[in-house]
Amino acid sequence: MEMINKYFETYGAAEVDGAVENRTNEILAGIPKNPEKELLKTLFSLIDLTTLNTDDNAAKAQKFCTNVNSFADTFKEMSNVAAICVYPALVKEIKEHLAVKNVQIAAVGAGFPSSQTFLAVKLAECKLLVEKGADEVDIVISVGRFLAGEYDRVFDEIHLIKQTIGDAHLKVILETGLLKTSENIRLASLIAMEAGADFIKTSTGKLSPAATPEAVYVMLNAIKDYHSKTGRKIGIKPAGGIASVNDALTYHALVKEILGDEWISQSLFRLGASRLANNLLSAIEGQEISHF
Repeated sequence: MEMINKYFETYGAAEVDGAVENRTNEILAGIPKNPEKELLKTLFSLIDLTTLNTDDNAAKAQKFCTNVNSFADTFKEMSNVAAICVYPALVKEIKEHLAVKNVQIAAVGAGFPSSQTFLAVKLAECKLLVEKGADEVDIVISVGRFLAGEYDRVFDEIHLIKQTIGDAHLKVILETGLLKTSENIRLASLIAMEAGADFIKTSTGKLSPAATPEAVYVMLNAIKDYHSKTGRKIGIKPAGGIASVNDALTYHALVKEILGDEWISQSLFRLGASRLANNLLSAIEGQEISHF
């Protein structure tokens, strides 16, 4: 309880779940039914193009790179995706074949997706990811420890991982579907940010529910309050089940309303997705596109 009281005294307590749902619905009522193409292009540029499947291999990694490398030739008026996100075993493959300099290499680590391994293994894996070429590391909090009230342990792990990866960006996954309440999601957000997270992220995509507008609303308000107190800008990454154009518009509307236009950039807002890229391209071009 001591850590809960400390953070909520500093940054403010969580909104009750019913109020979160009502306010989220109010914001989402303003989503445009016919969004401009420029907005859809912006949303495309925020994608972390992701493959996290058991059958991933070198050939699939190379195909991912080929599609990203050739994107500018096919879609000359658009910015590329923000990053390619893969399992640790494919980071070296992506590093060797990705020719586009402004697309980041992101990798999941630290015992993804359940975070149920030794701290020494988590630190060693994250160190290797950076050595192999990852620009960004996505980790999952120790959800079991968090739910058991071991908040200091959760903080210490994140802090040590951030120290280990140095200048590489750290995205901390909260697995909000397991945290359930707005109070838990807010507290986990604040712990992650205090411990050194550069981004906070909703979900692994391996559990249901994954990203939800209500969870992102809570996370965004935690980011807003943390920034107000510290001056430090933390990024947000909804991920898990994000596939449709309306999904992307949903999270854009929340970010824009709560944090403002300055957060609508690759450095502060990402969408973790695999199917979304083609769906956005199809909406932009007015025909079915299967580039990715």
